[in-house]
Amino acid sequence: MPKASPLEFRQDVVAVARKGQAPLAQVARDFGVSEPCLQRWLKLADIEDARRPGVTASESAELRELKKRNRLLEQEKAGGQVYQGLDNPYTYDLRHRPAWSDKNS
Repeated sequence: MPKASPLEFRQDVVAVARKGQAPLAQVARDFGVSEPCLQRWLKLADIEDARRPGVTASESAELRELKKRNRLLEQEKAGGQVYQGLDNPYTYDLRHRPAWSDKNS
């Protein structure tokens, strides 16, 4: 997977592309990105600027946090052990390992 471009760079490329002085393919080539990548950046910028419907980056981050909190609350309600500070709810607890694992120790 290619390295993410800095936000300022993406904003500059989108600004140039929105001016419409050159075709998207030329703008993409001039900035060293692929045309589909530039099209995606334009789509995301349109969503952020409320030019088209969609979920903004801040809404997406908020939704991720709410899902994480909901998952933790469901674990507490089910009586499961909630591990504070761990992002992975599937962390294996060695205190509850199966009996067969003692033979391999």
